[in-house]
Amino acid sequence: MLTVEHLSKHYDDTVAVDDLSFEVKSGVVTGFLGPNGSGKSTTMRVILGLDRPTKGRATINGLTYQELKSPLRTVGALLDAKAVHPGRTARNHLRALAASNQISVTRVDEVLEFAGITSVANKKVGDFSLGMSQRLGIAGAMLGDPEVLLFDEPVNGLDPEGIRWIRDFFRSLANEGRTVFVSSHLMSEMAVSADQIIVIGRGKFITQGSVDALTATAKGTVFVRASDHEGLITLLRAHQGVVHEINDGGLNVAGLTSDEIGQIAFRSGITVLELTPQRASLEEVFMDLTADSVEYGGTTLETGSRA
Repeated sequence: MLTVEHLSKHYDDTVAVDDLSFEVKSGVVTGFLGPNGSGKSTTMRVILGLDRPTKGRATINGLTYQELKSPLRTVGALLDAKAVHPGRTARNHLRALAASNQISVTRVDEVLEFAGITSVANKKVGDFSLGMSQRLGIAGAMLGDPEVLLFDEPVNGLDPEGIRWIRDFFRSLANEGRTVFVSSHLMSEMAVSADQIIVIGRGKFITQGSVDALTATAKGTVFVRASDHEGLITLLRAHQGVVHEINDGGLNVAGLTSDEIGQIAFRSGITVLELTPQRASLEEVFMDLTADSVEYGGTTLETGSRA
């Protein structure tokens, strides 16, 4: 189990993490979400002893990383796939990691095969693509057969087959009772990979829960097909409804429930052909939760005729 307790990390006048607390339990895949600059990477670095907290602490099974006798046997991590000496071969990189924690050299070949990179084991890492580097990082994380694993953006550079492989890999780890903590900006991937989601913004805790729980409480839209779309749009807007788009021969409406839309149409003599509530996606929930925590925002670019 990972435990973060009242964790704060300051870099001079910059507050990267601000009194953050949460638990990551074993046996489930936990996604770690937040906008750029929200403190995700800093939190992971503190957990792994790469940064010292300003206040609070982060522990792995009750111990800080520095207190672990053989760290790689307890926790494996992939934070930066390219943070490897480019002149070393994949096999020699893993052998050096194994030696540092008294891990048998035979384990190196096992994780190379597991990650699917045995054929390039004697190639220099500097010649690896990002996808190959990610697989090497995963091999390194599994070297000590740890019970706790942390991954920061692990699917970067992977092709669809690789993404599916790593998704199945996370699930198998969780099924074995291990703790799996994954930071990612890919909402669609987290929606299918993670059992639990932790959301932070500007270094602060926002919420935690299952994907189903988070999306169930969010305001979704309602898909409507009716005999008179234009007339219905006017009526819905008069009742504070928002028509997001017209597609598939129907309307996507926010701000009103399906019951309310049906009653409005009935009172006006408009025949409703289809009325289907649409649950909000994890991405929509995330955008709503972190709307006030985005470090770099943008506005709509207006265009006009050229002079």
